[in-house]
Amino acid sequence: MGPGEGGGPAAGAGVPLLEARDLVKHFPLTRGVLFHKQIGAVRAVDGVSFALHQGETLGIVGESGCGKSTIAKLLVGLERPTAGQIRYRGEDISTLSGRALRAVRRNIQMVFQDPYTSLNPRMTVGDIIGEPYEIHPEVAPKGDRRRKVQELLDVVGLNPEYINRYPHQFSGGQRQRIGIARGLALRPEIIVADEPVSALDVSVQAQVVNLLEQLQDEFDLSYVFIAHDLSVVRHISDRVAVMYLGRLAETGTDEQIYAHPTHPYTQALLSAVPVPDPEARDRRERILLAGDVPSPADPPSGCRFRTRCWKAQQVCADVVPPLEVPAGLLAAGGAAHASACHFAEERQVVASE
Repeated sequence: MGPGEGGGPAAGAGVPLLEARDLVKHFPLTRGVLFHKQIGAVRAVDGVSFALHQGETLGIVGESGCGKSTIAKLLVGLERPTAGQIRYRGEDISTLSGRALRAVRRNIQMVFQDPYTSLNPRMTVGDIIGEPYEIHPEVAPKGDRRRKVQELLDVVGLNPEYINRYPHQFSGGQRQRIGIARGLALRPEIIVADEPVSALDVSVQAQVVNLLEQLQDEFDLSYVFIAHDLSVVRHISDRVAVMYLGRLAETGTDEQIYAHPTHPYTQALLSAVPVPDPEARDRRERILLAGDVPSPADPPSGCRFRTRCWKAQQVCADVVPPLEVPAGLLAAGGAAHASACHFAEERQVVASE
C-alpha cells in the first residue's frame, strides 16, 4: 500500500489503534425462489487498507454506493468481512464472536446516519442512552445509570430533564445528539460516524460537527468520519481517504488531498465543491466526468475509474494501479500521499483564497 498505510501521521509511529488490512466484503447475487443459485456478487469493498491512530480523525469520502457505509458496518462488527483483517490494537477482531466481540465493541461505537430511524420511537431518551449499560452492566450499576444518562445529555448539549421524553419530541439535530450520547455511554476509544450530518439541515450540521470536535478533545476519541460532503470532511479530518467503487483512490493529510490532489477522481470531486467567492469560482477549473459509475457487481478491469477518466490508456485496463506514493511526490516531512493511478500528478482545481 505504500508508506504509512494510507498516509498515517507517521509511519513507524507504533501499532495503529485501528487498522484495516486488504478488507473485502462481497454480497452474493442469487437467482431462484426455492433453490438459490449464486450468479455473481456485489463487490462493495474490494481490498481496502488504512490505519487510524490515537486521537486522530480519518475521513472517508466518495459517491453514494462506493462502499463507505459497508466499511463502517465492518469496523463495528455489524457485517463480517469476506476476506482481510480488522485489527484493534494489533489484534485481529474480524473473526471474534460472543463475549470477546462484546468486549471489543465496548471500545468501538457507532453513530448512525439517520437520527429519525436509528432511535427506537417506543423508548424514552433515558432508555435509549442507557441501553448499552444493559449489555455491559459492569460499566454502570443500576442505581447509577440515571445519573450517568443525565450527565451524557448535558455533555451533548441537551437538558438532562429531557430524560423521560421520546424521540418524536426532538428535532433532527437533537436526535443526532442523543445518538452521539448513546455512542459515548461506554466511554469508547473509537467512534465510527457514518454520515452523521447528511440528514440534517445545513444550519445544524456545523453545530453537530463542532460538538464532535469538542467531544474528541474532552474524551480523547479517535474518529472514522464517513461522508460525501467534502467541505464537512475537510473541517473535521486529519487525514482523508477517497473511495471509488469499493477501492481507495487516494489517501493523505487533509492539506495534501484538498490542496494537492493527484488522482483524477479526487480532482474531479474537488472541482465540484461549491465556492462562495464568485471571483474564485470563476478562476477554478471545473472537471466534468463522462458517463455513470459502473455497477459494483460488474466493475471494470484494471483501474475502476478508467471508464470515466480523461487520462485512461491501455495500461489502465490491464493493470490494477497500486495505492502508493507517486515518484517525486513524497511530501515534506515524509507524510505519505498515496494515489492509485498510473498517471498521478498534482493539479490545483480549487482556487486559492
